[in-house]
Amino acid sequence: MEQYVIKGGIPLAGDVEIGGAKNAALAILAAASMTDETVYIDNLPDVRDINALLEALDEIGAHVKRVNRHAVEINGSGVENCIVENESMKKIRASYYLLGALLGKYKRAEVPLPGGCNIGSRPIDQHLKGFKAMGAVTRIEHGFIIAEAEELHGAHIFLDMVSVGATINIMMAAAMADGNTIIENAAKEPHVVDVANFLNSMGASIKGAGTDVIRIRGVKSLHKTEYSIIPDQIEAGTFMFAAAVTGGDVVLHNVIPKHLEATSAKLTELGCEVTEYDDAVRVRAIGKLQGTHVKTMPYPGFPTDMQPQIAVTLALAEGTSIVTESIFENRFRYVDELARMGASIKVEGNVAVISGVEKFTGARVSAPDLRAGAALVIAGLAAEGITIVDDIYYIERGYENLDEKLRGLGAKIEKVASEKEIQKFRLKVG
Repeated sequence: MEQYVIKGGIPLAGDVEIGGAKNAALAILAAASMTDETVYIDNLPDVRDINALLEALDEIGAHVKRVNRHAVEINGSGVENCIVENESMKKIRASYYLLGALLGKYKRAEVPLPGGCNIGSRPIDQHLKGFKAMGAVTRIEHGFIIAEAEELHGAHIFLDMVSVGATINIMMAAAMADGNTIIENAAKEPHVVDVANFLNSMGASIKGAGTDVIRIRGVKSLHKTEYSIIPDQIEAGTFMFAAAVTGGDVVLHNVIPKHLEATSAKLTELGCEVTEYDDAVRVRAIGKLQGTHVKTMPYPGFPTDMQPQIAVTLALAEGTSIVTESIFENRFRYVDELARMGASIKVEGNVAVISGVEKFTGARVSAPDLRAGAALVIAGLAAEGITIVDDIYYIERGYENLDEKLRGLGAKIEKVASEKEIQKFRLKVG
């Protein structure tokens, strides 16, 4: 098993390029199978989840051609089998995006129940509610979600809770349904807007994405397009907190500052200087970090995927901070790992009370999930001495070349695969 080994205590400085948004890319790749013409997609992140989905698309008969590391061509004309049996799809949450795409185009889909990180339950009841309203019959058998319909028709759907996955899935299915669909209480996340823009570029008729009411007029068919995926706001936010916690000065390129407003606002409260440009953001840590309170909320609120990263930063800030997690119930599983490094955090239900400490000390820790794993890397960058992060395959599900990008900012971090390599790193960094 590979690990990251980190010598902390070095302020990050310099420029870093942010990749394409994983969460947008997964839904867009699924939607690309909805036309018989060739779709070209670029600014794709080269991460495990994306590669698993491309493999699954290939297995059901879509023609998938990797143009380069960050671009792909997909042609759905060869899709014959709407049963997604790919083993790796059971491990990722986005497996369910194939439901909306295949149901929308082929009126049938059989997809494994979503996996991904163990950060809490991911109910799919809102997805199924939407499909049923449009005339589909759904059931769960042997770990698979099965949805089928003679015909899909437009419907007025009110989501009981804001769900990004359900909003996107219903939007995809409705794009080729007969008549008009209205989704109320829709998610407003940037990747919902990106998927809508992508579908519209293929000839769909979707209005209102980015608001809580989305209106879709079904079309008979979709056509080819060329599309570039938006930058990843969570990768960007991770580097922003890494700059803050190490006392650094980092410029992030290929970002949309508007998508980062909740993160930028919290960094300003912490005492950092955040400067926005057209497609770049600079984060400069000035003086001692100050504690603050944060509650995760659907967009445009503070993202749940940034919660572990801000918690690590607050653990080194002055005073007492409170972090309230309102989206996922198991999101504090990293707290025990952080305690090994000297953090003082008490968790009661969905609230973490954080008492700032002077410093972290290096330790051996394990990534419990994707974002918490990235947060532990940030902690290692700030810690005194050597930190080893195990189970980094979680991190590689959503971050491309994390170690390489951090080295570009001056960090001492390497990916290793044995105790011997760890010892070698220790000797090298002294």
